[in-house]
Amino acid sequence: MTATPRFTRRTITDQVTEDLRTRILTGDFPAGHQLRQDAIAGEYNVSRIPVREALQRLDAEGLVSFQPHKGAVVSQLSLDEIEELFEVRKLLECDLLRHAVPRLTPADLKSVEDILMVYDEAFRAGDVSKWGELNREFHDRLYRASNRPKTLEIVRMIGNNTVRFTQAQLALSGATDRAEREHHQIFEACKAGNVDEAVELLANHIQSSADSLMGCLRKARE
Repeated sequence: MTATPRFTRRTITDQVTEDLRTRILTGDFPAGHQLRQDAIAGEYNVSRIPVREALQRLDAEGLVSFQPHKGAVVSQLSLDEIEELFEVRKLLECDLLRHAVPRLTPADLKSVEDILMVYDEAFRAGDVSKWGELNREFHDRLYRASNRPKTLEIVRMIGNNTVRFTQAQLALSGATDRAEREHHQIFEACKAGNVDEAVELLANHIQSSADSLMGCLRKARE
C-alpha cells in the first residue's frame, strides 16, 4: 500500500496531483481504474476540493477521463491512439533535438550524462518502476536546450500518456539492452554535435520502441 505523502511547501493540490500522476504512470492505478474522490481524500487526509482539482489537471493531461455514472477513471487508449501518439512524438521530438543539439552546453551534456548513468544503474538492477520516468527524463534533458517551450510542453503531455506503456513494453519484451544502447548512441551523437545523426538515431529509437510496444499490446489484447 502506498504511504500517505507528507505535504510541505507546495500546495496540497500540487502534491496530490503529483502523487496520483506517479501512481498512474507506474501502474499502481491501471487503465480503467475508478478514482473515487472520497476514498482518495480519506487516504491523503485532505478535503475533496484539492482531489477534485488534481483530477481535473490529470484530465487536461490526458491521464484521467470523466465518464457518466463513474466519475474519474484512468484513461485507456486504443491501439490506434497509442500508435498515433508515437507518430506525433517522433515528429515533435526530432524537431526539438534538431534545435537542441547546436545549443547544448557542457553543463547540459553533463546533466544528460548523469541521468543516463542513473538509467543504466536502474536497468542493471532490474528496477522496472524507474524505467519509464528515467527514460522520459533523459529525453527531456536533451530537448530543454531547444528553446522551444511550447513544443516541449506538448511532448511532455504526450509522454504522460505513453510512459506507462513504454515501461511495460521494456519489461515484457526484454528490449532493455537495445534501449540502453540506443540512448548511448543518441547521447554520443549529440555530444559530437552531429545533428543529422542524432536526429536519425532518435527517429529510429522512437519507431523501434513503438513497433515493439504495439506488438506486445496486440498480443496482450488478443
